[in-house]
Amino acid sequence: MEQFNNMDLMDKIISLCKRRGIVFPSSEIYGGFGSSYDFGPLGAELKKNIKDEWWNNMTRLHDSIVGLDAAILMSPKVWEASGHLSAGFADELVECKECHKRFRLSEIKEKKCPDCKGELTESKKFNLMMKTFVGSTEDESAISYMRAETCQGIYINFKNVLDSMRMKLPFGIAQIGKSFRNEITTKNFIFRMREFEQMEMQWFCHPKDADKWFEYWKEERMKWYESLGLDRKKIKLFEVPDGQRAHYAKRQIDVMYEFPFGWQEIEGIHNRGDWDLSRHSKYSGTDLSYTDSDTKEKYIPYIIETSVGVERSLLAFLVEAYKEIEGGRTTTTEAAKEVETILDFHPRLAPIKVAVFPLLKNKPEIVEKAQEIYQMLCKEFLCQYDQTGSIGRRYRRQDEIGTPFCITVDFDSLEKDDVTIRNRNTMEQKRVSIKELINYLKTKI
Repeated sequence: MEQFNNMDLMDKIISLCKRRGIVFPSSEIYGGFGSSYDFGPLGAELKKNIKDEWWNNMTRLHDSIVGLDAAILMSPKVWEASGHLSAGFADELVECKECHKRFRLSEIKEKKCPDCKGELTESKKFNLMMKTFVGSTEDESAISYMRAETCQGIYINFKNVLDSMRMKLPFGIAQIGKSFRNEITTKNFIFRMREFEQMEMQWFCHPKDADKWFEYWKEERMKWYESLGLDRKKIKLFEVPDGQRAHYAKRQIDVMYEFPFGWQEIEGIHNRGDWDLSRHSKYSGTDLSYTDSDTKEKYIPYIIETSVGVERSLLAFLVEAYKEIEGGRTTTTEAAKEVETILDFHPRLAPIKVAVFPLLKNKPEIVEKAQEIYQMLCKEFLCQYDQTGSIGRRYRRQDEIGTPFCITVDFDSLEKDDVTIRNRNTMEQKRVSIKELINYLKTKI
């Protein structure tokens, strides 16, 4: 299998994503809309699978973590308290005097426009919050903001969750949802966008235990990525030094993945201290401290945060899964001179789990049997039925979208009530009884 280390891989992935219904440019029939993408039928499933894996890992496999779904629109006072309306949540912006394109100051290497080499303006602060209006008027009193991160909805609901669920520290609150940032420059496909999804878990604990829990969650997050197929050699942890950390962070580690365009962050792990609950207590006038029922000690909890970009992790899984094989993996003449593309997804992430093929589409009895099996499996797995073209072509179409198992119904199936299952990775073909099919697949997916 050929491996890639350059931007050629990104072009291949972007092309594959559009061709196979994973990611489409948004508003394409109107010429597109910058930095916006739509997730097609397979992309929506892939995205859902990633979110489900994260959600189940957090709320099912860890005691004392509960879920939340907070509103996107919140009181502007939330963002004032969090510091998002200050200069701290802003990029340094420069503009080219010739082509009038805008860039982050941090992206400028030669003090000239990266595109046309024109002269640049002096830098100025540019707040990343997306402003909107709530109500029938568009004046200062109606200003609101699209949330820039999901975690603030967790902090302002800390007391509600604490009281309603009778939680005791330490405990966590998990949330998946949309966030919006008015990024100056967006690039690298779905890596940096203005509308994106986050998977965030906020772990509330005693201040003296914060360091221990930080190390625990750092290890847990690495286990999660590895369990879903990311190569540990392509993941590294970057300890952000003093002076470069987010203003709220007592400690910050960026989980970096080696994309074709370089090492980039896919998750942040932060010790946020008591910054968030203290600020919201002050600005709201509501006491967000915690009282230990056993020791009667009262304190503001520290927060350990794990914050994952859904689209960024999806792109990492795509890059990791993409493989090419010269000449394909069959001995047929039609495949001999072609390059076969495979998405080597972990079975739990694969959009389509099982494909069902009748060996011959002109044999009604085989087609009928294949459709019966397809309908049976659809109740348990997301399946695809395909009877177009040769079996080899059908296998390759499924390999290209990452389907881990393909089932072929043939003449023996009619006599012996079994089918052939072909494994995407090993190419092993095995006969399995139809009545054992669901149980067999459940052990593999």
